[in-house]
Amino acid sequence: MSSQAPAHEDAHEAHHGHSHGHQAGHGTFRSYMTGFVLSVILTAIPFWLVMSGVFDSPAVTAVLVMGLGAIQIVVHMVFFLHMNTRSEGGWTIMALIFTLIIVAIALSGSLWVMHHLNTNMMPMSPEMMKNMP
Repeated sequence: MSSQAPAHEDAHEAHHGHSHGHQAGHGTFRSYMTGFVLSVILTAIPFWLVMSGVFDSPAVTAVLVMGLGAIQIVVHMVFFLHMNTRSEGGWTIMALIFTLIIVAIALSGSLWVMHHLNTNMMPMSPEMMKNMP
């Protein structure tokens, strides 16, 4: 008998724990419900922050909404896509790290674009309009 892992694992062996480190994570009802509840909470909090005007500063509200959005992405990846350090020999955690980097770039780029659009494209004050040619 060879000590090498087979090139193609039998589904029966993988299901009963005789796998060779390439198994995918499987969710339980409890993990799916935990993910669902966290998703609902992480959606309701930003909605409440924006609609109730809890903070006087729109910048603080925007940072909190973006942060909660990033946390929600991680919750979805862990609870619904089953990303962890054990699945696929650790490669799914590399995908999680890559996703976090892309999300950080997208969020910071979005804030940068929105700030510059607000600064450069918003209507002028009446005094500024009087001095227009």
